[in-house]
Amino acid sequence: MNRNRIAYPQIKVCGLTQPDEALACAEAGVHALGLVFYPPSPRFVSDATAREITEALPDHVVPVGVFVDESYDRVIQLTTHCRLKAVQLHGNESPEMVDQLMREDVRVIRALFHGKRPTLKQADRFRPTAYLAECSGGILPGGNARVWDWRLARSIERHVPVILAGGLTPDNVNEALTAALPDAVDVSSGVEFSPGRKDMNKVRAFIRAVVECAGSMNPQHKRSLFE
Repeated sequence: MNRNRIAYPQIKVCGLTQPDEALACAEAGVHALGLVFYPPSPRFVSDATAREITEALPDHVVPVGVFVDESYDRVIQLTTHCRLKAVQLHGNESPEMVDQLMREDVRVIRALFHGKRPTLKQADRFRPTAYLAECSGGILPGGNARVWDWRLARSIERHVPVILAGGLTPDNVNEALTAALPDAVDVSSGVEFSPGRKDMNKVRAFIRAVVECAGSMNPQHKRSLFE
């Protein structure tokens, strides 16, 4: 699929663990790929695997490192070593850490949650490149594939773009986009055949569903994150 056909909302596929699957996602038209550096996650990747993945990607695809309560120094180290183009902070990282990373010209995605801190209503505490909105619950810091009331993402103070996550699949992403009007969407388990392994038929179906819904999106919510 020609990536130029998919302008907005942009698409991030998270939890890649295999270089060939990452490249297949890029070729299918995905704008960004998430690499999880949180050891308890079943989608955790080592430094070496992460670099192998980023080296396989074309320049137009943005590799995003996903961190949970990691130190600033470690985030910077992995950003450099693994050639990341953005980081996603998915724990209790402070506004000061976001500011510090931004001063180093690192693009920062700050996760906000429905159900735990930092909450969707605490967006004004941070000044990141973008927010990621999802629910909480389960044993992992993320949404654990739980569908939630996506309309709540509209409550975020939108001084920067918003990425919607949480329980998204090819079958429901149209509903989610209509409900939340995000600038981008983030999918992981909804396009997998097992944790960390992507089903390319599902990935392509997800992309098609987003493209089909894009025409009905309000232009004010069409801001670029991954260019």
